[in-house]
Amino acid sequence: MIHSRLSIRLARQGDLSALIALYADDDIGQTRDFATPDHAYQSAFDVIDADPNHLLLVGEAEGTIAATLLLSFIPGLSRHGAWRAQIEAMRVARALRGQGLGQALLDWSINEARRRGCSLVQLTSDRRRAEAHRFYERAGFEPTHFGFKLSLETP
Repeated sequence: MIHSRLSIRLARQGDLSALIALYADDDIGQTRDFATPDHAYQSAFDVIDADPNHLLLVGEAEGTIAATLLLSFIPGLSRHGAWRAQIEAMRVARALRGQGLGQALLDWSINEARRRGCSLVQLTSDRRRAEAHRFYERAGFEPTHFGFKLSLETP
């Protein structure tokens, strides 16, 4: 298992190319992400990096970026003013899946959410990601809601 050698840290500017490659190395991601960073990725990275309520995490194994996720902290009035943690864009390198990296990154994120006083951790996953759904359910997540999206991109 590689997870014992996984180092979890905040993403750095120099990681951007590796992160974009992780997003694109995915059946769904390859239709919406590019293999190389451009201005839009750079701008998004800068905004995330500047906001303490967003943690762009990388999991590094043997000197290689093997996993990533975006952990965001969201205030709310519901649930008696509870904060919640939102996990987005979790990816593990295709060749390294099933070795515990995703679970290690998820565990770190859940612990950080607890440390920050969040009442719950939530995430969304594309309906087509059956393997990811099984992974999240094994980790204790429950499919409690329907998700809806409205694309604002012009065709």
